[in-house]
Amino acid sequence: MIDHVSISTADYPRSKAFYLAALAPLGYSLLVELTAQQTGDFAGAGFGVAPKPDFWIGASQPQRPPVHVAFRAASRDQVNAFYRAALAAGGRDNGAPGLRPQYHPHYYGAFVLDPDGHNIEAVCHEPA
Repeated sequence: MIDHVSISTADYPRSKAFYLAALAPLGYSLLVELTAQQTGDFAGAGFGVAPKPDFWIGASQPQRPPVHVAFRAASRDQVNAFYRAALAAGGRDNGAPGLRPQYHPHYYGAFVLDPDGHNIEAVCHEPA
């Protein structure tokens, strides 16, 4: 079981704004923000569903190659809302919402590239 994931971002304020908007339809919010003074070196933000953050972004040079992170959505409507919010927040299309039956018959996902080119997905595994 994965406890949390952290990715690096070249433009922390821009990425923080992107994730605030893109993850809101999935019920995520900014739960923790840390400065380098507090931690000794890491400056970043933790997003999640209260009470615990499970997705972190940090101010640093982004990973190369970019990473892929998929967030589970409770419904196909949430996947669609994530996609719209992510594009409105500056994300780039990397796969419009739709079924991906090559994974399994009910796999409904949407993909966007974040400001650093990371492939961010929302996926619902439930039947329509």
